[in-house]
Amino acid sequence: MARTFTVEVVTPERVLFSSDEVVSVTAPGWEGSFGVMALHAPMVVALRTGVVTIKLADGEEVRIATTGGFFEVADNRAVILCDVAELDREIDVERARRALQRALERLRNFQDPTIDRERAQQARDRAMARLKAAGAM
Repeated sequence: MARTFTVEVVTPERVLFSSDEVVSVTAPGWEGSFGVMALHAPMVVALRTGVVTIKLADGEEVRIATTGGFFEVADNRAVILCDVAELDREIDVERARRALQRALERLRNFQDPTIDRERAQQARDRAMARLKAAGAM
């Protein structure tokens, strides 16, 4: 039997995910993607926008779209704190596709000085993370 550990994903609104049957977690850190398994050394990592993948002992895989936050591991427990996070099964794929198209259109219009490119890039990244988490990209 695989060693397991506890993982919680917490947003300001709710505990989005909680399980003590997690085998591994992969997440998008600012220094690159990383993975954590049971008995990992303590650490704190800043997250970037992307997809957190959680593998459970029963073989189920849960994907969560996040817009950054922090990942902390200590005492065989991981806590992921995010301002915004969505479970794969809760994502409205069509809405995410529309958001991606709007962001891409803004980024293509590079000569318009009224377009906030950084904001458009963040919107693109959020939409892509949501689509990847939902398995639509």
